[in-house]
Amino acid sequence: MKLIVHSVNVDAWESLKEYAERKFEKLGQYYDKIVSVDVYFKSVNTSEKTSSKIVEVEVAVPGENIMVKKTGQSFEECVDLSLDTLKRQIIKKKEKEKAF
Repeated sequence: MKLIVHSVNVDAWESLKEYAERKFEKLGQYYDKIVSVDVYFKSVNTSEKTSSKIVEVEVAVPGENIMVKKTGQSFEECVDLSLDTLKRQIIKKKEKEKAF
């Protein structure tokens, strides 16, 4: 499984990249056919003079790719939320494959 981290409108520091790598490597435990995981870190300015953090994750698997987009106050929070959602979607996809 290949993991690629992208940053859009934000300087992603090394600790954030390592955090994402540690978290998303766990997806291989749930589904062994994952080809790659693309993680996009984005920062969007809101009207309240604060920036909203967005993490988009695209998991390349045979068939349709799995996409997740989460928004929060910190990138770490978004990564954790994304991981929880991806786990559920991957398990659901795996169960559908077993049914056939």
